[in-house]
Amino acid sequence: MEKKQKVKIKLRRGDMVAIIAGKDLGKEGRVLSVDRTKNRVIVEGINIMTKHQKPTRSNQTGGITRIEAPIHASNVMYLHKDKPTRLGYKIEDNGGKKVKKRYAKSTGEIID
Repeated sequence: MEKKQKVKIKLRRGDMVAIIAGKDLGKEGRVLSVDRTKNRVIVEGINIMTKHQKPTRSNQTGGITRIEAPIHASNVMYLHKDKPTRLGYKIEDNGGKKVKKRYAKSTGEIID
């Protein structure tokens, strides 16, 4: 069986993103986690699903809980100055050491 390749997603945990497709179109949220093997991200408050849980030792009551489900990375866009933008990489030279940094393609500003 083949090993799945990791997809290069330029988003990181903590980034603010806008939803550009799907049932939550137009909403904004913070990235909680990134799954590079499945090319999916979990965004806070987006793609809420209900999960029915049986009572267990750790969850005595059980019942119906609401959780954020993963959304495909192509359906979100990074928010830079409250506007959706694509991300790119620039390689900068810091005293003879090359450093890769993310930048907003719409403005050209370095993000981090």
